[in-house]
Amino acid sequence: MRVLPYTESLPYALYRADQVRAFDRIAIEEYEIPGADLMQRAGSRIFQLLQASWPAARHITVICGTGNNGGDGFVVARLARQAGLEVLLLQLGDSARIRGDALTMAQKWEEAGGETAPFPGLPRKTDLIIDALLGTGLERDVTGAWAEAIESINRHQAPVLAVDIPSGLNSDTGQVMGIAVRADATLSFIGLKQGMFTGAGPDYCGRIHFDALELPARIYSRQILSARRIDWKKQSQLLAPRRRTAHKGDFGHLLLIGGDRGFSGAIRLAAEAAARTGTGLVSVATHPDNAPLLNIGRPELMCHAVAKDESLAPLIERADAIAIGPGLGRGEWGRSLYQQALASGLPLVVDADALNLLAQAPIKRSDWILTPHPGEAGRLLGEKTSQIQANRFEALKSLQERFGGTQVLKGAGTLITDGSSRPPALCSDGNPGMATGGSGDILTGIIAALLAQGFEPGLAAELGVALHAAAGDRAAVQGERGMLAGDLLPELRPLLNLEFGTYEA
Repeated sequence: MRVLPYTESLPYALYRADQVRAFDRIAIEEYEIPGADLMQRAGSRIFQLLQASWPAARHITVICGTGNNGGDGFVVARLARQAGLEVLLLQLGDSARIRGDALTMAQKWEEAGGETAPFPGLPRKTDLIIDALLGTGLERDVTGAWAEAIESINRHQAPVLAVDIPSGLNSDTGQVMGIAVRADATLSFIGLKQGMFTGAGPDYCGRIHFDALELPARIYSRQILSARRIDWKKQSQLLAPRRRTAHKGDFGHLLLIGGDRGFSGAIRLAAEAAARTGTGLVSVATHPDNAPLLNIGRPELMCHAVAKDESLAPLIERADAIAIGPGLGRGEWGRSLYQQALASGLPLVVDADALNLLAQAPIKRSDWILTPHPGEAGRLLGEKTSQIQANRFEALKSLQERFGGTQVLKGAGTLITDGSSRPPALCSDGNPGMATGGSGDILTGIIAALLAQGFEPGLAAELGVALHAAAGDRAAVQGERGMLAGDLLPELRPLLNLEFGTYEA
C-alpha cells in the first residue's frame, strides 16, 4: 500500500472541506485508522513545523476550540511541554462540549501535567501562538467571544501558526467569515483546501505547508478534486523545443486591437509581451495618432493606423488570432473595431474596455478567452465586486455559463475554466508587486500569443496565467514595491527556455 509522503512541496490537487472530511471518514471507517492516531499525527506535524520554523521559541501559547481542531492543539501543547517548552493552553468555548478524540487528547494533556485556562486574553509576551480554534466546517460569521479572541490574536506581535486553516477563513471560497486569524504559516492536513489559495486566503494563510497524515493514496481516488493548482514549474513541461528548421510562419500571426487616442501604453505592453512569448508575427491596429510612435524602441511590432471608419479586414485576413481591449476605449472608434473583431471568426482574447462593451450587450460564444478582473467580472454579471470576491469559484462558473468559451478570473489565485469536465485551474504563483497598471495588458499579450501559436484556448489561458505569474515572481526578487508591468517583459524569455537548456537560471 503506497503512502503519500510528508513533503514541503505542495500537491496540485485542491478540495472542498466536505471532500477532505470524506477522506478522513474513509480512513477511519474503511481503513481502520483510529481517529486518535490521525489527531496525534496532526499535532506531531504541527510541533515539527514549530521546531523547524521557530527554533528559538521557548514560550508557546496554544488556543483551542472545542472541536477536532482544538484536539490537534492539545497534542501540540503536550509535545511542546514534553520537549521542555513553556506552554500556556487557553480554552475557548464550553469544555463540556469537547467530545470523542478531542476529549481523549484533552485528557492526555491533563494526565501529562498540563493545565488548561479559560481564554481571558493573550499574555503580553509569548514567542508563538498556535491557532487551534476553528476548523474547516465554518458556515456562518464568527461573532462574540470567538471574534474577540481572533481580534486579540491579530493584534498580538507574536507570529501565528494555524492548524489546518486559519480560524474564520472559509475553506471553500477563501472568504473571511466576519473576522479571521492572520497566520504567518498554516499546516493543512489530508487535502489542500481550495479557499486557501484565492480570495482572501493568501492574505490570511501565510506560508502554506501540507501533510497527508500518511493516508493511503487509494483513498484519494474516491473523490474528484474540486480544483487544480497550477504553477509554471508544472505548466512549462507542456512546451516542446522548437524544430531547427522552423520559420516565423510556424508560430502564428497575432493581431492586437486597441490604443485609442492618448491610450497607447496598454496596447504596446500587450504587443511586446506577445512578441516575447514567441509569436512569429505581431501586428497592432491602433488609432492613427499612435501608430507612428507605438513601435519606437521595438521595431519588430507592425503598427497600423486604423481610423474609425476603416475596415480591419486586410489585417484580420492575415491573422491567426486577435486580442482586443487594452486602451480600446468605449467611444465610436473602439466600438467599431470591437464589432469587426467579433465578426472576424478568429479566436479572440477579450480584455479591458472590450469586456466593458461586452457587459453592455452580452453574447455567448465558444472560441474566445475572457480575462476580467473582479470589477469587470462584476459588470459582466451585474454584481458588486465584493460579491465576486466572496465566492470566486461561483463567479467563474457563472461567467462561463453566461458567456461561454474560456474564462480567466484574475486576482490573487487567478481562476481558469474552459467549461469542460476538467476542474477549474487555480494559479498559486504571483505576488502583490504585480498589482500595478499594465500588468493585465501583459497577461493579455501572453495568452493571445499562445493562442496564435496554436494552443487550444483552455491550455493557452493556463500556460499564459502561469507564465505571467512566474515572471512577476522573478521580477519581485528586487522588491515588490515599485515594480512596473514592464519589469515582467525581460523575464518571459528565460522562463520560456529554462526547460530546453538554452538558458541558465
